Amino acid sequence: MGSNSEALLGDEQRRLVEEEEDAGGQKPVSYSREFGIESKKLWKIAGPAILTAVFQYSLGAITQTFAGQIGELDLAAFSVENSVVAGLAFGVMLGMGSALETLCGQAFGAGRIRMLGIYMQRSWIILLTTATILLPIYIFAPPILHFFGQTTRISKAAGKFALWMIPQLYAYALNFPIQKFLQAQRKLSVMTWVSGVVLVLHVFFSWLFIFKLHYGLIGAAITLNVSWWLVVIGQLLYIFITKSDGAWSGFSWLAFQDLFGFVKLSLASAVMLCLEFWYLMIILVIVGRLPNPLVPVDAISICMNIQGWLVMINIGFNAAASVRVSNELGAGNARIAKISVVVVTLTSLLIGIFFMVVVLAAKDYFPYLFTNSEAVAKETTKLAYLLAFTVVLNSVQPVLSGVAIGAGWQSLVAYINIGCYYIVGLPAGLLLGFTAHFGVMGVWGGMTGGIFLQTIILIVITALTNWQKEAGQAESRIKQWGGVVADD
Repeated sequence: MGSNSEALLGDEQRRLVEEEEDAGGQKPVSYSREFGIESKKLWKIAGPAILTAVFQYSLGAITQTFAGQIGELDLAAFSVENSVVAGLAFGVMLGMGSALETLCGQAFGAGRIRMLGIYMQRSWIILLTTATILLPIYIFAPPILHFFGQTTRISKAAGKFALWMIPQLYAYALNFPIQKFLQAQRKLSVMTWVSGVVLVLHVFFSWLFIFKLHYGLIGAAITLNVSWWLVVIGQLLYIFITKSDGAWSGFSWLAFQDLFGFVKLSLASAVMLCLEFWYLMIILVIVGRLPNPLVPVDAISICMNIQGWLVMINIGFNAAASVRVSNELGAGNARIAKISVVVVTLTSLLIGIFFMVVVLAAKDYFPYLFTNSEAVAKETTKLAYLLAFTVVLNSVQPVLSGVAIGAGWQSLVAYINIGCYYIVGLPAGLLLGFTAHFGVMGVWGGMTGGIFLQTIILIVITALTNWQKEAGQAESRIKQWGGVVADD
């Protein structure tokens, strides 16, 4: 029923475009109708995507909340491992997996369904290999963290926790290709149900292992690893049992063909997203070099936690933008792809403004959800004003990144990220934080300037894009990556 209504909406939207073109653009009412149709299609994707992202992010966020009740060192250890070590791996895995958003989305839009399963298997091979290459970061986390400025005490505690979190690394390697595979087909409700059930189990077992059985951080690691693997297993069972409407036809030797070309595309996607994830990770590392870093590290980690929850909403819109743009470009509907960009950006921005108001209203209260330290709570409240501005900024930036992935602009955005983040934002954060002595506010504020600059550039690029040309490039990309072969 859902696919039939989606098809009807698509037919209606295309009919409106044709009517408008025939009338020479003299039907302003069609714009509002198109906006409404696109909004319905957007929320069918964004709604489940937001819930899935929130549920999966909550696995780590809830564990961090439990860790914060154990003690300041435990909170710092979990935060550093989760943000730096696991955050680095998360960025690499998500980035390399995002190549599937372009390929699967455009192939699905063009009706090349059978290639989606092959793409996913190729991505599994590449990501599992990458996970093994990343193992030394987990094994040698203490000296690496200490080298980048963390105190010996925090580095040792975070390094011990990192060893326990190695199974999560391999869960990432399998999970992200699965999600892009299902996302391209708009089967997001499957991911939502699996993640929701796992989250309920995770809350109970976190309480059991961390508090009731007094396993501390080891208990946190056990529950977090098991929960991520349950997410992977649940989604795989759905794919293997249902065959995903023909997108999954079993394991195939075709997965090993043209791996080198697939690696290049995956690396371009990884560089683009990793530069964003590492940028946020670097903030926490730099703050660790401030005098008496324990309170600032805990305070900014709480803000990052709150921001992470809200970014999950934006990631839902990121997914919706990527799916809508890639599907319509793959189908050759340049006009509708452009409308999709406008609708998803405006919708996400309005939601960002709403949550900015919520953060400011709750600034004196939310820190106590994460800590029982008065000093940490006071520092967190001071940072809430900067957090509120970041919330609005992050309501637009991830959406534009989703548009870039859907259109296949990963390499271009990677260069933009290098310039904005590491040539402008990072030096500005260091100058304000250390030279100007603004501390954690200066570090975060300066680096937020880099995100602001990147967002402005992406807005300009998106506004000037020739979407008809992008549709033609999508057709060429599908042929290059085997879409024609799949139907033979």
